[in-house]
Amino acid sequence: MKNYKKLIAAAAILAAAVSCTDKATVDGTLTGSPDSKVVLKKLTGGSLSVIDTVKTGSDGSYSYKMDIAKGQPEFVYVYSGDTKVASLLLQNGDKVKVVSDANGNYSVEGSEECSKLKGVEDDFAAFLKDFSSSVEAGDGPAASRKYVEYYRSRVKYVMDNCKSLTSIPVLYQKINDDFPVFGQSTDAIHFRSLHDSLATVYPDSKYVTALGNEAQKRFNLLDLQQRLVAANEAGFPDAELPSIDGKKVRISDLDSKLVLVYFWQAADASQKMFNQDVLLPLYKTYHPKGLEIYSISLDTDKGVWASAVKSQGLPWVNVCDGLGAASPVVGLYNISKGLPVAYVIDNGTLDPTTVSSGKELQSIVASKLK
Repeated sequence: MKNYKKLIAAAAILAAAVSCTDKATVDGTLTGSPDSKVVLKKLTGGSLSVIDTVKTGSDGSYSYKMDIAKGQPEFVYVYSGDTKVASLLLQNGDKVKVVSDANGNYSVEGSEECSKLKGVEDDFAAFLKDFSSSVEAGDGPAASRKYVEYYRSRVKYVMDNCKSLTSIPVLYQKINDDFPVFGQSTDAIHFRSLHDSLATVYPDSKYVTALGNEAQKRFNLLDLQQRLVAANEAGFPDAELPSIDGKKVRISDLDSKLVLVYFWQAADASQKMFNQDVLLPLYKTYHPKGLEIYSISLDTDKGVWASAVKSQGLPWVNVCDGLGAASPVVGLYNISKGLPVAYVIDNGTLDPTTVSSGKELQSIVASKLK
């Protein structure tokens, strides 16, 4: 009986020990902020979700324990109001100490990955400040040089830290919404290489899975661009997308003098009004003279798109692959600004100028189809 009780006690101790290793502990101090609150958020699906809100003590200290599965580290961010006061990459068993101030400056101890992540963010912040100063001074060559230097340093970081999850946010850094650091089509190679390395260490990580999906998307786009270059047939980027009846329609198959490759979203009411107020009258007037519209919906809900096409009675070619901004045709036509936007293909040759206003569209079509 005694041996049995000892066995039960040993099992309980072992279970408690295992349970402890499934948690990460954050002991923090928010200087100058007694009896306040900090909010902890984790990165999920490309956005931040709130984990918990923790009160600080009279000295600004707080403590939080988080369940983390083995082999599945979490990107966790600490906020005071709208200010991020710490960025952490937590693994099960971590015991991290963080000291922050209300301006977002912080130090971290107890985790090599957390220290690396802080270094990544500090390097990026320093680059942005230096790059922006050159841009504001109107020194384009200096800004370009600084970008190239930083890009090369990030490639080196990713290669040197190919088994660290801190390399993932490096690949997603953006100077602004239209200027990602890794925005070249050939950067797909860096995404794939990092994914393959991390998958050997963190095969169950949601971040690694998402990285693999992004790598595949980029390789699909790279492959499409390379095939278009190799084809050397049309004077414009060709595309083949499914129409409402599911049949794929290719731009190059349209037998029209003038083709508008038109990008829009049916989920946007103002863009549906653009169809009604601008495109339908334009099509009615100029279709008999040789105008065709190849309308590409960037909606992810094909039901919304199909309903809008039918309810508005749009008579031109309407296509949608349901991939939204991830559609390969977005990169093919370099769609990086607001919708709607159109390109003009005149007798098989693409006019590189984008058209986004109804007045401009009317003027161009009228001039080419007199």
